[in-house]
Amino acid sequence: MRNATFRQLQVFESIARNGSYTEAAAELHLTQPTLSMQVKKLTSIIGMPLFEQIGKRISLTPVGQELLKTCRAVFASLDEFQMTISDIKGIKKGDLRISGVTTAEYFAPRILGDFCKKYPGINVTLEVTNRRRVLERLEDNLDDIYIVGQTPTGPGIHAIPFLTNPLVILASPSHPLANKKNIPVEALARDNFIMREPGCGTFLTMERMVKGGTVHFNSSMALGSNEAIKQAVIGELGISMLSVYALVHEINSGELVVLDVEGFPVEDVWYLCFPEGKKPSVVAQVFTEYMLQEGRDLTLSSLPASWKEKDKYNH
Repeated sequence: MRNATFRQLQVFESIARNGSYTEAAAELHLTQPTLSMQVKKLTSIIGMPLFEQIGKRISLTPVGQELLKTCRAVFASLDEFQMTISDIKGIKKGDLRISGVTTAEYFAPRILGDFCKKYPGINVTLEVTNRRRVLERLEDNLDDIYIVGQTPTGPGIHAIPFLTNPLVILASPSHPLANKKNIPVEALARDNFIMREPGCGTFLTMERMVKGGTVHFNSSMALGSNEAIKQAVIGELGISMLSVYALVHEINSGELVVLDVEGFPVEDVWYLCFPEGKKPSVVAQVFTEYMLQEGRDLTLSSLPASWKEKDKYNH
């Protein structure tokens, strides 16, 4: 490996991550023949194949998988070195990779906008996807910070709670109980209940409540996104449960209402996570400190006026 160049490792990592020579070439601004030549030289140095191709599909050999882990460790160390030097100079500079569950899209961009204004030298990349994929990315150590709801299960995860996440029952304004107070949860048992897909944080919370005997709902369908659920509820197909952060626009516009159901809102929690034992980069530490202070208050300020007045969500 001593004779392998940094560029060869970059080429290999890009092909492995993209699963495509074409996409890697575009990303690195190189021609495909150049990429092929670099991979051929690296393969010769290693002495064993790094990729195998079946049809048009490129996959890593066991040796390639091990090399990919090494590449990521090398690149992460170099990034950390660069950020440490910038920190010594008093300059907050570097790359910050964040992965968050889908509901984070309703507040994370607002926070990141303010964060980037405060630290213009930090380049932020945000990947928003489902909970399963976020935890897979965490396991593969692809990002610096991961934003999830509920405490992630499994060993090797360090989780920092940073914000309460009120889960509420939403309905169309025309729902018979829309203007009622202190609605018994039993009154909703006959309503069609629209669920999120299995595995997401909201589904896990609802599943726990049902198994615990707290509630009983007539499940009518499962949808794969918050937006799909909101549109279904607006279309009077049923009621549902979502984070109040996902409903700010619809509550303010009057398209949806939050039912005043006994036992709700259910208080979930947002967490900042990273692998246990991993030393956060300088930039990740700066972001974590920001989230626990200014970012938290900025997120709370985005809630509808009626929610800001509730002391329960302001401590």
